[in-house]
Amino acid sequence: MSNNSYNSIAGKSTERIIAISDGVFAVALTLLVLEIRIPAQNELHSEQDLIQLFISLAPKFLVYFLAFMTAGIFWMGHSAQYKNIDDSDRNLSWINLIFLLSVTLLPFSTAFLGDYITFKFSILIYWLNIFLMGILLYINWLYASKKGFIAKEKFSLVDTAIRSRIIIAQTLYFVGFLLCFINNYISIAFIIVVQANYAFAFIKEKRKNK
Repeated sequence: MSNNSYNSIAGKSTERIIAISDGVFAVALTLLVLEIRIPAQNELHSEQDLIQLFISLAPKFLVYFLAFMTAGIFWMGHSAQYKNIDDSDRNLSWINLIFLLSVTLLPFSTAFLGDYITFKFSILIYWLNIFLMGILLYINWLYASKKGFIAKEKFSLVDTAIRSRIIIAQTLYFVGFLLCFINNYISIAFIIVVQANYAFAFIKEKRKNK
């Protein structure tokens, strides 16, 4: 009886879910830049040597930008969901915590990609991280929908948009991963373009102007 009583009251606060989620995203975003480590000063004798050293960090900055965009887009997606989720329970709280686990893996997968950017396996690890984040965010919305944690008037307006955005984005990310079999930099560039469009809605704005 006590277990049932506990389960009925645990994890009911969406405010606490939002608070810990924002905190985890903030830490993850901060840790990303810490992976850009300055190489050891091996026989620097001129400004040109220093410039070449800085240029050698270009892949790290590219991956940092990629990961920062990834984290920002998923934070926006999570925020959009909890703008419309009015209630919670223990299971939804744990779904969210597991989603946050996937978010905390982002600095690792980013560092791994930055160190081994010419290897396809590193692209696979990064894509799997994005895929896990997307699947868990989708499950989070499905569960909230099933449990009636979203007001009907809100649900009818946003359900299709939230679901389709995740599905289409994950499909495009998978295409981006497959492009690594052509060239790793093409793969990363494609994913960045996809993310830039999701962040700033270039295609949507272009359609509006027609």
